[in-house]
Amino acid sequence: MHYENLLTAYSHISVKEMNLMFGFKGLYMNGKIRIDSKLTTIEKGCVLAEELGHHYMTVGNILDQSKVENRKQEKVARSWAYKELIPLSCFIDAHRFGCTNRYEVADYLGVTEAFLQETLDRYIEKHGNFIEHEDLVLHLNPLNIFSKKKEGGKSK
Repeated sequence: MHYENLLTAYSHISVKEMNLMFGFKGLYMNGKIRIDSKLTTIEKGCVLAEELGHHYMTVGNILDQSKVENRKQEKVARSWAYKELIPLSCFIDAHRFGCTNRYEVADYLGVTEAFLQETLDRYIEKHGNFIEHEDLVLHLNPLNIFSKKKEGGKSK
């Protein structure tokens, strides 16, 4: 889901672009999301998804990441963003579209390669390196999708 689609889908949440300081790309505070206006549209989509994750999944001020509880909440918010932007079925869609490498998958999904990698890392942590879906096997590290069906003794 691209930035504009997220803005539309979650239009009930205040999102404002502005110049953020101190290296922040996005902030969620008091029911409002702020996105750094200097980011690309693709980066804004990834950041917005994470900030939406904070809206729905975290409580309180978790800026101090030296605290274990805050790091846990950050992980929960990011996991929500990964599932929102890149559910597992998206990898199958990208494969069927003809994507053959990580760059093409990230481009097809409208995310940064860094966000794609973070998503893959989270899915590996949760599911392991292989996930079966319908007639396909999704290998997460390295990213590859192949058919479980065999024709003449070989996989497609």
